[in-house]
Amino acid sequence: MMARIHAAQLRAAAGERAGAAADLAALWEEIGGEAGDPLHAVSLAHFAADLQDDPLDELEWDRRALRVADGLTDERAREYHSSLQVRGFSPSLHLNLAADHVKVGDPDAARHHLDEAEKGFADLPPGEYADMIIGAVARLRSEL
Repeated sequence: MMARIHAAQLRAAAGERAGAAADLAALWEEIGGEAGDPLHAVSLAHFAADLQDDPLDELEWDRRALRVADGLTDERAREYHSSLQVRGFSPSLHLNLAADHVKVGDPDAARHHLDEAEKGFADLPPGEYADMIIGAVARLRSEL
């Protein structure tokens, strides 16, 4: 399933956003949505959000990603990649929600999610990914 989600991401990167979004929507149904495997659901929802044209749809997909992340265990995440820790997902998920709330005109909710993202900085693996998330949170906070 992760390979199929990744294939949809590659399709989006090749400029086929609508097709990739349709692929992910079909996969969402196939995995059983939020009741499905949490690793598949959080990954899929996280990527599907980026393909939405309507900010409210993007917000809903990002909300789904955060909800299903609560059911994901480190053990399940490590079955996919040995370095993954669920706590390390939180800053990115909250950053996305903050950006969504900016788009829909809710700066208070955006600030709340930036606060939540910052709480998880210590759980980010050191390196480029952490630098990217921390930098994006700082930029969005300064925009607000």
